[in-house]
Amino acid sequence: MFRPKLPDVPTLPTTTVTPQHMQAPAPLAGRPVAPYVGIGAGAVAAVVVVGIVLTALLAALAVSAVSVAIAAAVLRSLVNGAHKR
Repeated sequence: MFRPKLPDVPTLPTTTVTPQHMQAPAPLAGRPVAPYVGIGAGAVAAVVVVGIVLTALLAALAVSAVSVAIAAAVLRSLVNGAHKR
């Protein structure tokens, strides 16, 4: 009654692949630039992602440190108040 109905797994259409003749690329005058641009963009993206993750971890560590310090101060005041009474 309350069980969800899962959709059926779609079947992939079958296609036949015919071999095609490939021509050799013409030689370039200089070194290709496109692969190096792709590597550079990937490296920049990786550095940005790692920087964001490290910043988030540092912020979480700072929030944890502040909360532990506040908890320690509250417990210390409670213990000192209990000894004075």
